[in-house]
Amino acid sequence: MGVFLLSSKTKIVVLHSKELIYTAVFAALGILLVLLLLVMFSTNRDTASTAEVQKNAYVAGVYTTSLVLNNTALDIEVMVDENNINSIRLINLDEAVTTMYPLVEPSFLELTEQIYKAQNLDNITYSEENKYTSMVLLDAIRAAVDKAAVTDVQVIP
Repeated sequence: MGVFLLSSKTKIVVLHSKELIYTAVFAALGILLVLLLLVMFSTNRDTASTAEVQKNAYVAGVYTTSLVLNNTALDIEVMVDENNINSIRLINLDEAVTTMYPLVEPSFLELTEQIYKAQNLDNITYSEENKYTSMVLLDAIRAAVDKAAVTDVQVIP
């Protein structure tokens, strides 16, 4: 048989329910604060600014490009806002140019219609009859739109 000795120094701990509730509330608030700090400092703030920069495709304004046909300057004007190509116009279209190059206006209208729908210059198609005229006009339009495009370089005044 074994002999068991019981200690005569038994301690009784009395916990008040009010203290337990306060301790639980403060522990929960502490955990919540730690989680909040982790979320705040672990998210990448650069993603928001990058999304904001990418949102704007163009610098709003009117941009022109000159095209010389038969020693006559023909200007193409592109008007854009931050996200859209709003209008594309032929400026200084002389009668001599329309007589010498009768496909300029119809080709231009065909191109602008596609650009307005797509809002970019990718996958623009043109017919074989006015292939070269359309290519020249599209290159001039592209040059004007490229002037309006947002670049990564920021000018600091």
